[in-house]
Amino acid sequence: MNITVMKSKIHRATVTDADLDYNGSLSIDKALMEKASIYPHEKVQVVNINNGARFETYAIEAETGSGEICFNGAAARLGQKGDKIIIITYCSIDTGDIDNHQPVIVKVDQYNKAIDS
Repeated sequence: MNITVMKSKIHRATVTDADLDYNGSLSIDKALMEKASIYPHEKVQVVNINNGARFETYAIEAETGSGEICFNGAAARLGQKGDKIIIITYCSIDTGDIDNHQPVIVKVDQYNKAIDS
């Protein structure tokens, strides 16, 4: 039997912009995507700590090292610059592999730079 588990998350990132006129998605600094094992166009769940909003979209790469986390398209209605969010990805694994599964957790500072836990 397979179950869905957390694959990775970026914890307490700060939204740097919201662009209503963009054609959808969530822009994430490419360095953070790589550190959190998030692939371009991968489905992500976003949890807005400031207002409780939760939504699903897909990730797109922002400039490496930019610290950018931008709500694009309709998602721009679910938060604003300065909001703290959690970005989560999931994967499906066999229940027999659960003891060996270790999700990737990336904590960031106020500039969306990865910090050691």
